[in-house]
Order: sequence, then structure tokens, then C-alpha cells
Amino acid sequence: MLKATGYQDSPALTGQSSDGDIPHGRELSFAWLSGTVMTGLTSVLLMGAALYVSFQGQNNFSTAYEALRLAAPQPETITRTDMNAKSDRVRPVARTRSELETIEASIRENVDGRDIIRKQPFMRIRATLATAGTALSSDIPTYDPVAILSATAPTTSDNPEVNTDIYGAEVEGEVAMKLAPMPVSFVPPRAINDQTAALYVRQSVETAYADVEPGALAYASAVPGVRELGIADTDTLLTGVAENVTVIPQTTSADELGLGRTERILTMKDVTPLDEVLKKNGFTDAMVAAITNTLHNVFPVVELPRGARLRILFGPSRTSNSLIPYRMSIYVHDDRNNTDVHRATVALTDKGQYVLGLKPAPITFPEEDTEEINVANLPSIYRSIWETGRKHDLDDATIKHIIGMYAYDVDMNKRIGAGDSIEILETEPDASGQQDLLYVGLTLGTNLRQLYRFVSPDGGVSYLDPEGQTGKRFLNRRPLKGGGTLRSRFGYRIHPIFHTRKLHTGVDLAAPRGTPIYAAGDGAIEFAGRQSGYGNKVEIKHVNGYETAYAHMNAFAKGIKVGTKVRQGQIIGYVGTTGYSTGPHLHFEVKINGNLVDPLSVKLPRENTLRAQDQGAFKKVVAQINDLMQRAPAPVSVASN
Repeated sequence: MLKATGYQDSPALTGQSSDGDIPHGRELSFAWLSGTVMTGLTSVLLMGAALYVSFQGQNNFSTAYEALRLAAPQPETITRTDMNAKSDRVRPVARTRSELETIEASIRENVDGRDIIRKQPFMRIRATLATAGTALSSDIPTYDPVAILSATAPTTSDNPEVNTDIYGAEVEGEVAMKLAPMPVSFVPPRAINDQTAALYVRQSVETAYADVEPGALAYASAVPGVRELGIADTDTLLTGVAENVTVIPQTTSADELGLGRTERILTMKDVTPLDEVLKKNGFTDAMVAAITNTLHNVFPVVELPRGARLRILFGPSRTSNSLIPYRMSIYVHDDRNNTDVHRATVALTDKGQYVLGLKPAPITFPEEDTEEINVANLPSIYRSIWETGRKHDLDDATIKHIIGMYAYDVDMNKRIGAGDSIEILETEPDASGQQDLLYVGLTLGTNLRQLYRFVSPDGGVSYLDPEGQTGKRFLNRRPLKGGGTLRSRFGYRIHPIFHTRKLHTGVDLAAPRGTPIYAAGDGAIEFAGRQSGYGNKVEIKHVNGYETAYAHMNAFAKGIKVGTKVRQGQIIGYVGTTGYSTGPHLHFEVKINGNLVDPLSVKLPRENTLRAQDQGAFKKVVAQINDLMQRAPAPVSVASN
């Protein structure tokens, strides 16, 4: 009956196919079947990986691990199992530093022809850069090179006579100095012996005939330099690298595609108001008020005693690109038993209210403040400086000034690394609350960038590095509003349209259509028009053999034509996608003496250097500020009742 309906007798299916041959007829090859399935899975994973890094604006998967930029772990490390996640993986934990200190020095000044010695206080900040953005920096202005340009413009000080002329001996109060002629019979003691003098002479003679390697061009280095080898410059070697950090490469989980959770541990070094420490750690006024009301019955104390600890768990906000406090726990130190006793915990509910919560899982508290490092949370250098500055009560104008001092030498859109830090020295506030910024030291990775305040004889105020050069480069590396998103670097790549391996002669900075494009530096327009695959293009000639090019513009700014002189920060066009382009972006090129270079890494000259006649005065300022940065903080006086 089955045969009548069309069925026929046939051999059964068999897995005994000929080895190495394609299976025929009713033969099955498990090797071929497995290979087909594996090929499909691999293709799906590769396509998913390509889409992920593309949407993230990355070039490869190693970005997250490299973003840590940490030194090799030292024998003493800190690790803590993440009690808040569903896994037992270990997250890196870094020690954080946050010091706002008052230091005092005996300053010598001339008043009405008399030398006066008096005590003068200074404010010193030493802190690691914030590794997460919170409500403290949620309202900061958008990164804009034009605004930064105005912040770094030459200024004159309302108080050019800020005195750092340190007197060697410490004095109390104020004393007057009187100079008298030295007696003829006075014989000063020896300050140097014959052996030391002979050693100095020998070294002077030997170094006088030493071979000096001539400097190579920035774009034509004959041998790999220390930067190419991944080693920090010896003259900017960091005095202390990021230690006590455990780095564990890990697969990014779905929870970490956006901002992830992180826990911060703080120890009170002195009696501290609770609301003050909360506001400096990402709690808004509304949050502080809600937490205070919630704690009223179980922890009515408004001040945290010395040695008290806070455990703050942060998580992503639903409404902003910031971390918000999910949970906060208070521990009070028991000196008798040398233990930390849990006193209260508040937690954020789904309705946005803070309620009393359960005691979190116990941990061993470290001696110093720490914070978990979540690569997804690492903010840009720009936002991190804002976050850190506001945490230490710097006014917004000072923070803008600090960013402007480094914006031409540092890629502000780049993420910070764990252990990056900043040092700041200011004068004490005067009667009007005005403070003068004397010194900033920014440590990124293993590179320390120092800038010292110097007032020239004509009253002009500038910030110079230890060699007497300004922190401002004469070319901006990312000349468009907001800095753009880096989509393609300089170097060989597979062309996105022609699919051939070609040299990418610049960098691609993606931005919305119509975003203003600025002149990277002062110069004259050499070309403004349409050019083959570049679309609408502008070329600017600068001094000393430097040239810049801007391609794929949507339109040119008014008045941009050949021969027009432009200044740094002037709008020359708008982002578009003309020519061979797959989306709106700026293709930016830099040439030095006709040679194409990487705009993001080439060493660029400073705008100006210190005059020879001012070198001596500047070196004295550097020595005095370095002395202040090394001094111990002034003792804190406690009033008795």
C-alpha cells in the first residue's frame, strides 16, 4: 500500500561516508556537519564583534583593557570580590588620594623700603582623578575648543605681586629685617671641601667633550624613541606609578556595555559634617535631605567622627550619563576593639526614594580610601578634571582655566587611566574670595605635565613648563566643536569604500552634520574648494613649514577663500559628508615640510617660549613652588571649650 502511494524501498541513512570526501546520497558526515555548524557560529560572533566595536567607536577589543594603562602589579595589591554582582569575579580596586591642605611659609617682601618677613598660607590639593562621573559633573559645559582658546588667552593679573619669595628660616608672626655691613674680620665657614671641588671639575671636563646626539625631526625619527617603545620620557618620568592595583582582563558582560556599578570606601581623617562629605561624593541636595530624614531615628548624628567609614555603592542613572548612589553605609570605628561597627545603611528604591536597608556583606576595610575600577565608568579626561575640581571646591572659572592650560597638549576626549592624578597650588582667598593659581601638575599614565605661574615684567601672566615653554600648542589636534568622535586613525587601513589597503593620511573625527570646524592654528588659506574624493576641502598654511587640511565639509564659512588669513579657533566650515565618505565627519590632516604626520601623536611646537632675560627669575619661581609642594601641611588648631 505504501508503494502504491509513492514510497520506495531505499537503504537506511548511514554515517559511514568516505573520509575526506563530500558525502553523497544517503551518507552523513559528522565532521562536515560539525564544521558547518562551527563556521556559522564563528561568523555570527565575528559579525557581532565588528558591530559592537563599531557602535562603541573603537578600533579593536583591546581598548577597554588598555584604557587602564596600569603599571605591573606590585607585591602589595588590593582585591575585593564584587558582592553586588551575581558572579564571583574579582574587580580591580585602586587606592584613591584626596588631600586639601593648608601649608605655611615665611615670605620675604619689601614694604616702604623695609624687608618684612611674615607667615603666608597657601592651599594645596593632591588627588587622584575621579574614575567615575557623578552628579557633581552632570551639568558641565560641552567640550568646546573655542571656549578653551579664550581661557588660555594671555592675561594680566589683578594681583601680579603674588609672593612666593620663601625665607629660609621659619618665623612666627611678622618681623622686620635690617641689613648691616659685614665686619672685615668675619670669615665665613667653608661650604665645600677640596675633594668635592675636584670631583666637580673632573665631571665638568668630561661632559664638555661628550657626544651629543642631534635632535631628529618629529616626523622622520631615524630610530624608535622612548615613546615608540612604550617607555615614558626620562624628563617627565612619573615619581610614583599606579600601584596596589590588580588588573584582571575579563570578558565584558552585558551589564558593562553601559555604565556599571562601583563601590567607593572613604575614611574620615577628622570630624566631618555628613552632608559635606556626601555632596562631595555625588549626592545632590535633594538626596542629602532625603538621606538625613531617613537616618534621623537610627543615626541622628550630623557629623561623622574621626575614623568613621562610608561605603558608597554607585550605579547608572536612568536619566543621565552619570553614576548615582544606590546604597550608602556608615561604620563607626571602635577604638577599644579596633573594629568597624556598622551603624546604618540607606538604599535607593525603584521609586527613587532612600529607605533604610540591610547591612551589606562584610569586607576587610583598607587603611586608605579605595574605589573599584570599572572600565565602563572611566570618564573622559575633560569630565574627570571637572569632577575632581568640584569635589575639592574649586570654582568653575579655575577648572576651565586648568583645562585650557592642557587642552592643546592632551586629548581631552580620551578616557583617564586608573592612578592618573592632579596637584594644584593656590594662594589663600583674599577679602573678596579671589585666589591665584600658582601651579598645576597633571599626571596621565607615566607622563607628568607641570605648569608654573610666571608674571613677566610687563605684568603679563603665563603658565610655563619647567623649561619655560607655554602649555599651549600652536595647533589644535581636534579642531571642531566638541572635539568629535575618533572613528579612524592615521595609518594603513582597509578603505571603507574601495576595500583596498591604503594609507589613511589623517584622522576621521565624526560629528553631526553642520558642526562648526575651526582653524587649528593661525595661518592663511591656500585652497578652498572641491577636490576629488576629499569633497569640500580647506588647506591652511602655517608658519615653520606646517600645513593643515580639512575635508568632507558640508559648506565653507563666510569669507573663506584663497589668501584669507585666519586665526586659531575661527570657524572655517561645517561638518559634512561630501566626496568619498560614509557619513558626516571631518578628515583632518597635518603636514610638516610636505610630510604627512599623525595629527594626534606628532610633537607640536609650543606657541612661545620664555625670554632669555627672564630665565633666571622663572627658575627662582620654579624652585620656590617646588619647595611649597614638598612642605608638610600646617598643624590644625583646635579651639578648647
